[in-house]
Amino acid sequence: MRVGIIGSGQVGQAMAKGFVKYGYEVQIGSRSPEKLAPFSASLGIRTGTLAGVAEWAELVVLAVLGRGAEAALSECGADQLESKVVIDTTNPISDERPDQGVLRYFTPANDSLMEQLQRLMPAVRFVKAFNSVGHAVMIDPIFPEGRPTMFYCGNDGEAKAIVNRIISEFGWRGADMGGAPSARPIEALCQLWCVTGFLEHRWDDHAFHLMLR
Repeated sequence: MRVGIIGSGQVGQAMAKGFVKYGYEVQIGSRSPEKLAPFSASLGIRTGTLAGVAEWAELVVLAVLGRGAEAALSECGADQLESKVVIDTTNPISDERPDQGVLRYFTPANDSLMEQLQRLMPAVRFVKAFNSVGHAVMIDPIFPEGRPTMFYCGNDGEAKAIVNRIISEFGWRGADMGGAPSARPIEALCQLWCVTGFLEHRWDDHAFHLMLR
């Protein structure tokens, strides 16, 4: 499968490394592809524009700042993304300072960034995932309690099955939370995960685990 990473920051680079490790053909897109030359050379992958990578890819990973998600998708082009699976790793983090360690979001309580993106591009098969943990432990996380849980959601069952397989390959136990409205609590998990970082200065030693009986 050809995987296009939209976003050149730490999350995008971590996801690119994971897909390369597990045998996927990968390209990473940026508005300034030349800045990624050392990184892409180290992985042996190509770098391109957002639109070029979106057109080439069979599956897309959206790994940009939440406030730039709509612009990045628009630059990719609705026609290039139509019917494709897009793993949405974004969170609607505002520019305001955290409130006692709690990130402030620009979305209302009864909406989510992924739902906004789905309304913007209804023909795209969005799946929210990989938004509730830091980039350092996204691939092959190791915890004494075993595999941590990666919560995901989306409206398309086939798309979710594809993403759940990737979640498992990357060392997580997937938990399907249903349709797109579940992106609201899943996006809120980022706020909860970050509290430990802001208040205790611990960023890479924790993840969520769903226990069943």
